[in-house]
Amino acid sequence: MAYDFKPFGKRVADIVERLGKELAGVRTGRATPAILDGVTVESFGSRMTLPQVATISVEDARTLRITPWDHSLGKEIEKAITVANLGLSVGSDEKGVRVFFPELTSERRTMLLKLAKEKVEDVRKELRAARDDAWNDIQKQEKDKKMAEDDKFRAKDEMQKRVDAANKLFDEALARKEKEIAA
Repeated sequence: MAYDFKPFGKRVADIVERLGKELAGVRTGRATPAILDGVTVESFGSRMTLPQVATISVEDARTLRITPWDHSLGKEIEKAITVANLGLSVGSDEKGVRVFFPELTSERRTMLLKLAKEKVEDVRKELRAARDDAWNDIQKQEKDKKMAEDDKFRAKDEMQKRVDAANKLFDEALARKEKEIAA
């Protein structure tokens, strides 16, 4: 009987997706709306993420324009971005809030690169845990006579191929982020 890799595949897909979101939150020299996804704003007595209360658009390479749906939230948005400590400058005008991305120093680039590498290493640990869980399940099935020994080793090889493919995706994502940070 062949091993069912669907749960393992879903877990790997979730890990890859999370890495994409994590790396999108690492600031580069370019203005990217994704960096503000985690910023929460006090709105009508509850905390909401910035994309839930405003439209975020790229004005130019170093500036984002935030247009709140309720213009009374301008000061709250400005305060929330400042409190989030993202290293961004904020200013408001009659149209909404402008977020400025300052020029990255070489020291800041090094720190951001280190942060990106840490995030990739964290997802690698998660992937190893998922691989170990799947391997334990494969061994248990073989022990319970639900799988032949040959099938166990075929499943192990297939699992390793999937792990290698995920690691390759991680490396590619890190290389893209390194290129963004260096630009």
